[in-house]
Amino acid sequence: MIRVVIAEDQGMVLGALSALLSLEGDLDVVGQARDGEEALRCVRELRPDVLVTDIEMPKCSGLEVAARVREEGLPCRVVILTTFARSGYLRRALDVGARGYLLKDAPSNELADAIRRVHGGGRAIDPALAAEAWDEPDPLTERERQVLRLAETGLSSADIARHLGLSEGTVRNYLSEAIAKLGAKSRVEAARTAREKGWL
Repeated sequence: MIRVVIAEDQGMVLGALSALLSLEGDLDVVGQARDGEEALRCVRELRPDVLVTDIEMPKCSGLEVAARVREEGLPCRVVILTTFARSGYLRRALDVGARGYLLKDAPSNELADAIRRVHGGGRAIDPALAAEAWDEPDPLTERERQVLRLAETGLSSADIARHLGLSEGTVRNYLSEAIAKLGAKSRVEAARTAREKGWL
């Protein structure tokens, strides 16, 4: 039996996924989580073979969970199941060690097959997204991404500088670089473009 934990913050979707996967004779849903921190606790305590997780969840994103699973050397493979058909998210998911990336509108049998493939050591990635992911690499550095995320919330350069422990001039430089790389006219437009591409 392949032991599976599902992490999804929408209760109805979580219940439906658990019910669907439980119908498969070789899959055993051993745990459910409603946020990223709970997902990590489940993985640490229950030691599943595969974690199926959404990206956007309270407390800790699915990408952060995947990164922590890898950092802690937990013997669990991660499959991202999301509504975000964005190549930037796929690239970031692969960078943090996810072995699968599927969209929620895929047929349910594809998820079960993906879990089996990932459990067996393979990868399971939406083919259209996989092709797109390598066409447009993420131009942002991690620091530019941090600064843009904070700018997106409406913080001033001075506030961002205080938050990140940087000088205001350094923050302005990061913002200018990000704006130029994204061909944007303002920090707001740069953040929006990066968000749409899945780079934030």
